[in-house]
Amino acid sequence: MRILSPVAAMSRFGKALADPTRAAVLLQLQLQQGPAVPSELAARIGVSRQIVSNHLACLRDCGLVVGVPVGRNVRYELSDPKLAHALEDLLGTILTVEPVCRCGTPECAAEALADDATTQEIPV
Repeated sequence: MRILSPVAAMSRFGKALADPTRAAVLLQLQLQQGPAVPSELAARIGVSRQIVSNHLACLRDCGLVVGVPVGRNVRYELSDPKLAHALEDLLGTILTVEPVCRCGTPECAAEALADDATTQEIPV
């Protein structure tokens, strides 16, 4: 087992959270929801089992989840209980963002428009 530097660990965590499906998988695996097999995660998130399996492979490679064999299935869980607390802390963070994305990439602008439909604005 290799222990990553803090910068490398943050980079892997950022990669995992950069995709909405991976973020949803991580949130489902939080201690409140607990470990799950890919078919359960797919049903909860509303995507195919194949999509979930691909994202679980990425999360496994990033060191954020582990697979535990249970009979003929593999149950996935967060690799460290501290990740559940980190996710809770992130969810409790209120971000102040510009109404229009200025990063210049079309994907980001499209995501910003989609996010605006589900974002709750809090007056400051």
